[in-house]
Amino acid sequence: MSNEYLKNKNILLVDDEQAILDMVTSILEDDGFHNIYTAKSVGQAILLAEKCCPELAILDVMLPDGSGFDLMEKLKQSSDYPVLFLTARGEDDDKFKGFGLGADDYMVKPFLPKELLFRVMAILRRSYKGENPLVQLRDSQIDFARAEVIKNNEHIPLTAKEHDLLSALYRNAGRIVTIDALCEAAWGDNPFGYENSLMAHIRRIREKIELNPSYPVSLVTVKGLGYKLVVERN
Repeated sequence: MSNEYLKNKNILLVDDEQAILDMVTSILEDDGFHNIYTAKSVGQAILLAEKCCPELAILDVMLPDGSGFDLMEKLKQSSDYPVLFLTARGEDDDKFKGFGLGADDYMVKPFLPKELLFRVMAILRRSYKGENPLVQLRDSQIDFARAEVIKNNEHIPLTAKEHDLLSALYRNAGRIVTIDALCEAAWGDNPFGYENSLMAHIRRIREKIELNPSYPVSLVTVKGLGYKLVVERN
């Protein structure tokens, strides 16, 4: 499995210190990670997780409205993705508690950037080693690692925005993704006013993935709500 595919995974980063959030985000982005979401409290993290569908969480233990241990238990109630604790709490009891709750790794601040990257990649490789980066649709396949669509033995490249939109749709495969959520996935924290651009990108994506873009069967419109990606199951 390619590093690029793993670096497209959504990472939820939770710490109450903005300087730590900025530093860790910079370390990850400089190494090629694309989708990092930050929160400064348990409450913010839970709301953000519902929106961004994280595939790895990096959590501090000491948070203003609870502990990272409590947050981990709440997050895992909805989805069992891997967790790395990154905290100043280095006592053995804290480490034992984290691992006992099911954490995948535990790092103590201060830390070396290279060690953080090594541990993040190790967790992602272990957690997603059986995952197939080729997504099967009715008439085509999406290769997220290579940012392309394979249709009729032709390899069709995806633009960065098309990749972002398809990634958001695939993370919620079979479920409705609202127009606002898709605009935010492609254009960031201020997505308002991009509805027409979104429609244009959806049209171009359909030209790449559908046999007949005028009658889509894989990327379908849910009138008044948004769009849904229909993935073929083996």
